[in-house]
Amino acid sequence: MRMTDIQRCEVRPGRLVEWTLSPATVATAKALPEDSRPPAYIQESHIRTARSVREDGLFVPTWLGAAFDIPGRADLDALGEALRGWTLRHETLRSGFRWAGGPGDSIRRFTLDPSSVSLHREDVGDFTDAAALAQHLQDRFDTTADALRWPNLIYTAVVRDDCTSVYMAFDHSNVDAYSIHRIPAEIHELYEAGIAGRAEGPEPASSYVDFCEAERADADRIDADHDIVARWREFIQRCGGQLPSFPVDLGLEPGGALPTQKFMREMMVDADAAAAFESYCRPYGGSLVGVLAATALIVHEIGGEPVYRTVVPFHTRVKSQWSQSVGWYVGGAPIEIPMSEAVDFPSALRTVRAALQANRRLARIPLARVLHLLGSDFRPTSPDLYSIVSFVDTRDIPGSDHWTDQNAYGLLRVSYGDQVCAWITRLHEGLWFAGRYPDTDVAQKNMRLYAERLRDIVTGAAGRP
Repeated sequence: MRMTDIQRCEVRPGRLVEWTLSPATVATAKALPEDSRPPAYIQESHIRTARSVREDGLFVPTWLGAAFDIPGRADLDALGEALRGWTLRHETLRSGFRWAGGPGDSIRRFTLDPSSVSLHREDVGDFTDAAALAQHLQDRFDTTADALRWPNLIYTAVVRDDCTSVYMAFDHSNVDAYSIHRIPAEIHELYEAGIAGRAEGPEPASSYVDFCEAERADADRIDADHDIVARWREFIQRCGGQLPSFPVDLGLEPGGALPTQKFMREMMVDADAAAAFESYCRPYGGSLVGVLAATALIVHEIGGEPVYRTVVPFHTRVKSQWSQSVGWYVGGAPIEIPMSEAVDFPSALRTVRAALQANRRLARIPLARVLHLLGSDFRPTSPDLYSIVSFVDTRDIPGSDHWTDQNAYGLLRVSYGDQVCAWITRLHEGLWFAGRYPDTDVAQKNMRLYAERLRDIVTGAAGRP
């Protein structure tokens, strides 16, 4: 799926309908006892950061979403049942958190039984202006898919005679990019089964809530003397006491207010060039290594830093049982690339491969657990703890070959932040680039330069002029 924001996903006028968890479901949730399964460390960190930023007077939306089309004027009863069935399939969507208060101000989970979950449908009305509809959707998603409220998900459809566009939004605590990528095929399968009068749908998925419990139990077994914690401590010290920012000038004033962000997105190269780039990089570990090696060369060229330091996101679905599960399955591994050892693309590839091989295991322990153990050694200062450059190959995801016909997009919310987040996605059509960055003239210039130089290196490795 092409990653974009709501303003750039081809929203068209139509009749807007929305589904939210029903008042009866919400009332039942309020009376639920505690679920003993704890939040994941990444969930707890996300919620606490959102509260801290809100207390500082800034509202920073953090939702992710999906957009895709269904042919024709959708049967809204069948679509509503498909959305409910999909919600029941993924336990995290009917699980939430409340503040327990008292010493430590802990966060406790509650989880609804499937039988208690129902959706409320509301006919919002007709929109004749695409820009007004996109703004309405963004405002609605900001309000509803919020880290500090529950429920924090919303489903909508824009109904027309030729097709119905579905737009769904979730607070990040419930989903990651891979979760979003799987949505169109699953909803289509459930919807088509409902239309045909078939009861069957996708098999039940393993629960992210169960994963959270198991991952947290493993993470809590390590202490501040663990080798992984020591490695992170040394890395953060070499980053000046913080996690790494994108090492180019972003035009920010030290200690200034959190800036608004801008967004850029484009198809970087076509399928043939993407395949040739992958082929070139395969002996070194593939396109992820290639993207990171190219980034190291480019940011050194722009910013002149002698060492490129970054945290590389990796999924934590290491067991096949989690492959179909919706949740936030992401960890991070720190790498350091001395530019004295990465003087050209082949040497950069070798250096990045070695760094990933040495450090990838560090992603097994949630970073929030590591930071807790570091204690006073670390103080986060931004909603984005660090800048990222992410690479994902989506071609094996079920239904990905239909995304273009379905007008399918992954949705990102661009609001405030002082970091750079760049996502490079391998699609059947080629390599897609998306990035958000501080809204300054300097950042705009350097991010445009980064994207252009990244394209140059990819096409150069692919043997194109």
